[in-house]
This record gives sequence, C-alpha cells and structure tokens, in this order.
Amino acid sequence: MIIYFLRHASAGTQKADPRKDEKRALDKEGIEQCGMMGRALAALDVHVDVAISSPLKRAAQTAVLVSNEIGQEGTLQFDAGLKPGSTWEDFTKMLQKYANYEAIMVVGHNPSLSEFLGKLIGRRSPSQVDLKKGAVAKVEVDSKGGTLEWCITPKVVRAICESMK
Repeated sequence: MIIYFLRHASAGTQKADPRKDEKRALDKEGIEQCGMMGRALAALDVHVDVAISSPLKRAAQTAVLVSNEIGQEGTLQFDAGLKPGSTWEDFTKMLQKYANYEAIMVVGHNPSLSEFLGKLIGRRSPSQVDLKKGAVAKVEVDSKGGTLEWCITPKVVRAICESMK
C-alpha cells in the first residue's frame, strides 16, 4: 500500500475556542499551496483510490482542492482518527479500514500526522519528521513497516515553479 500523508495547508491563526477552531478555513496562502501541491502531485502522476480527511474544515478543504488537481474522483471520506489529538491506535484502526486499497491519501494535522508518519517509517524507534503545512510525504507500506519514498513542501514546489519561469 502507498500512503500519501498530506498536512492541511495554511489556515491562519489558531482560534482559542476549540469549536470555532474546528471551523477555521484555509487562508489565501493555503488555497495557493493546495493548488501548487496538487499540480505537483499530478505532474508526479500520483493517483489515489481514496482520500481520507480529518473532519475539520481546513483539512477537508485541503483534501478537496488537492484531490481535484490530481483527478481523484471518489467521495472524500472523513475519519476521526485524523483529528488533532488522535492517537496511534486511532490512526492504525483507520488504516485497517482501508487496507484493501493500493494507494490512499490521509489529510490531517500536526503534531499527530508527523508522529504517525514517524512511527510508520521508524522500524525500531519512531523517526522525527516535521511535516510542514501543505507538505506531502509518500510512504510505501509492507508487512515490515513503511519506507519514506519522498517528502515535498509547498516551499520547494514554489521554488521549482519560479525557477521554470
């Protein structure tokens, strides 16, 4: 299985009230990050069978915008295992639901998403990975664990795009 870890894009300043923060939308920069990242993934010929998102607005928006750019046609799935504060057990339970797919994209929040990525690729002990806002990591998973194939950030994609002008 291939898992694409996508951290939600820029969404401005965190709100003090958790209920209001759940409804925080992407800002202008976040929308641009999603477009660039989605086009970069399309150029890399990324295809996913299913996109799974945290139910929070900024993650769902990121998932939809990037999915549209890569031509992902299925319905966006929501899973609480990708919400802020989710545990490794929540995440692995969510992965079990989608174990029959060849490629999935999971969209969530830090620090959880970086932690899950680190645990999946750290064979003996968790690796330290800091997934930046709007970044994507490709992980190939087999019975022994996960192997990080690549990780790209919006900053790198922007630099490549600007160098090609």
